[in-house]
Amino acid sequence: MPSRFQMPSTVRLRDLIRQVRACRTQAEERAVVNKECATIRNSFRDDDNENRCKNIAKLLYIHMLGYPAHFGQLECLKLIASPKFSDKRIGYLGAMLLLDEKQDVHLLITNSLKNDMTHSNHYNVALSLCTLGAICSTEMCRDLAGEVEKLLKSSNSYIKKKAALCAARIIRKVPELIEMFLPASRQLLQEKNHGTLLAGVVLITEMCTKSQDCLIHFRKMVQNLVRILKNLTMSGYSPDHDVSGISDPFLQVRILQLLRILGHNDADASEAMNDILAQIATNTETSKNVGNSILYETVMCIMDIKSESGLRVLAVNILGRFLLNADKNIRYVALNTLLKTVHIDYNAVQRHRSTVVECLKDPDITIRKRAMELTFSLMNPSNIRTLMKEMMSFLEYGADAEFKFYITSNIFLCAEKYAPHKQWHLDTTTKVLTMAGNYVRDDLVSSMVHFVSQTPQLHAHAARKFYKALLEENVIEHQPLIQVSAWCIGEFGDLLLTDQSEGIVSEEAVVTTLVGFLQSTHATPITKDYIINALMKLSTRFQNTTKYQHIESQIRHILSCYTSSIDVELQQRSVEYSTIFKKYDSLRHGLLESLPPFKAVTLTSSIESGADAASASGDPAKQAGMANGGTTASLMASNDIMGGDVMGHVSQTNSVATSDSTLLDLLGGSLGTEAAPGSQVNGFHNHNTSTTGATQSNLNDDLLGLFGNQNAPPAADNITSMNIFDAATKQQQSDFGDFSQQPEQSYPLTNVYNKGGVQIAIAVVAFDSIQNLVTLQSQTTNSSNQLAKNFIIQVAVPKSMQLSLLPPSATDIAPVTTTVPVTQLIKISNPTKQKLRLRVKLSYVVNEVPQQEMIEVNNLPPLPGW
Repeated sequence: MPSRFQMPSTVRLRDLIRQVRACRTQAEERAVVNKECATIRNSFRDDDNENRCKNIAKLLYIHMLGYPAHFGQLECLKLIASPKFSDKRIGYLGAMLLLDEKQDVHLLITNSLKNDMTHSNHYNVALSLCTLGAICSTEMCRDLAGEVEKLLKSSNSYIKKKAALCAARIIRKVPELIEMFLPASRQLLQEKNHGTLLAGVVLITEMCTKSQDCLIHFRKMVQNLVRILKNLTMSGYSPDHDVSGISDPFLQVRILQLLRILGHNDADASEAMNDILAQIATNTETSKNVGNSILYETVMCIMDIKSESGLRVLAVNILGRFLLNADKNIRYVALNTLLKTVHIDYNAVQRHRSTVVECLKDPDITIRKRAMELTFSLMNPSNIRTLMKEMMSFLEYGADAEFKFYITSNIFLCAEKYAPHKQWHLDTTTKVLTMAGNYVRDDLVSSMVHFVSQTPQLHAHAARKFYKALLEENVIEHQPLIQVSAWCIGEFGDLLLTDQSEGIVSEEAVVTTLVGFLQSTHATPITKDYIINALMKLSTRFQNTTKYQHIESQIRHILSCYTSSIDVELQQRSVEYSTIFKKYDSLRHGLLESLPPFKAVTLTSSIESGADAASASGDPAKQAGMANGGTTASLMASNDIMGGDVMGHVSQTNSVATSDSTLLDLLGGSLGTEAAPGSQVNGFHNHNTSTTGATQSNLNDDLLGLFGNQNAPPAADNITSMNIFDAATKQQQSDFGDFSQQPEQSYPLTNVYNKGGVQIAIAVVAFDSIQNLVTLQSQTTNSSNQLAKNFIIQVAVPKSMQLSLLPPSATDIAPVTTTVPVTQLIKISNPTKQKLRLRVKLSYVVNEVPQQEMIEVNNLPPLPGW
């Protein structure tokens, strides 16, 4: 009788590991793994019960190497059903690694888990609890929660510890099951076993995080927790719990975290824990990381509860000592914590200003970044001069390229807020433009132009300052500096010649300098536009000089050279200016006279978050989007945010809009002036693409659109990019008219978002039924106990509407300690009177974890006629 075919015996796990480690290439390792997987499959197919446990163990090792091992899932279930403990142990381990709640196979082990939870062997019970905590789904949690609750009352501390940790996972998965575990969890605080007590604290912490009722309930246990913590700190040496001379630091850290939650916004609970927190902060040893971890949690607890002022100063001093630690990880933690708590006790953090500034020189880039952010947070009118010198030095010598956008933006912002006087503000920002090169956002250039325009007493000083900056070496590539300098020289060129306090400046030298930058290969199209406008204005500023005729002919020649430029904008301006010289020279002086001061434009904290997002990402495209399009336009430009054709997006015409709005600024307009048909200004679409026959005829006769039909109404249909000079008389006009009119009736707040404590409501604050304009205001509050940073709202509307999103009042939403919401105005033009529909994208950071949400707003109150 022929003998039965025998399968080759499989290798042991130890031998498999040796074979894999002996492989020199990935291909060799793959061959070894594939061969062994084939052998294991054959063994499973033959239902080899004897080697099933060994095969699953090898399969888990293969899974750890990153190779597919899903074919062993059902074999794990067979091992779990085995009565042998060795098989159960491998089976449960395989289930935890190979299964998850997304696979239906894991539901098959529910009955096995329930049976093992009632097993007489407590190790089997522990295995089932660990597995349930690792792979539980909502259905499994509901089915087995009762069994876990019974095990919480077990007399075996080992089982009780495992059950408490499993219950914490169940509550995290299904919060409505909290009430089931509430009675048993309170008894866990009476345990003497440290492991069980630690698991109980973890369970209670999870319950307090998920339920406000549980939080109120367990606040009565603060005295018990304080007593446990005091016993730990006062107890002597215990070999079972001692770690580097500290008794059970893991339990201490967990208790401190729970006290932090219980004491938040509760004066009585905070008062009960003040003494023990002061004792820990004073007596804990800091020579080892174990002590530092306890001190860190103590500091976080002190800063989050309603603690005494002296205790907060003590906490900040601990962080100051951390800054002097040789371990860079501890220094980073200190800086990060100070940055979170600076708004709580500003004066205490100020005492460590010099230490923070020293961290700017640290070789670790992450420490430099946090020190830079904290330094800007510490700036105020009394220390602005000192800290600004440090930041200027850091910008020039120590700043990495990815930080420079953030630094320049915040220097401009702090100079605007805390400058001792206007001249210091001008000198500081000019120096930044000189040092930062092209790491300056375009909105800062516009802000600088507005600042100079609004300060008449500094016009001459600004012209001299910027002209002198252009004469320095290595500035030919600094486009933002050249743009601001060209605007100032063009606008105040006559003052540059009259003020000879720092030396004689000739008109020929001024024109030659500008022409040199114009013809440079480094000049961008925007820079060339600035210079062309400056040269045109100088043709009227230098009219009283002896060399006026020569200067004028030189400017005419330069303009004629660019009438055939491949850049459409530059060519258009050159043709227009040449036409003025040829046909309308008598009107040139009136058209190019000095502009009145611009209306006030204030930098907001949105600069800080926008520059940080652009620079920290390291994405050149994102940085370019921030620089050229502003925050709203660049962030709202993607189709995935807009959701296709229904909602309008702004990516197609962003660069054109930036160019147009820049030239409008140069010639006296503002972002609020009318846009060309089909173009986009400040991120808004202009859908008026047709013009009347009369208007078109006038434009054919007159390129400038200056002398057409005088009776034509100033509607957007009749205005094109040709009539740029009309903007000078309309620079005070708003984007969508006058929004000062209040709504005739009051409209209720509409709640549109509530998650994680962050709540957003939108209200109608102004409505003009004649012009079909509405102003909405978003009000954002934070009822959680965590700071929400870098908060950005992005809004999109249907293409039939036009949108203007103003900067928010703040980008950081403080926790529930403040009642002042963060507000932001949303202006909408709705000519077709459709129902208001918004698509809102939110992004913010909580506990260093980015949060993003997309919401649809369709429930705004109806407006009359819409």
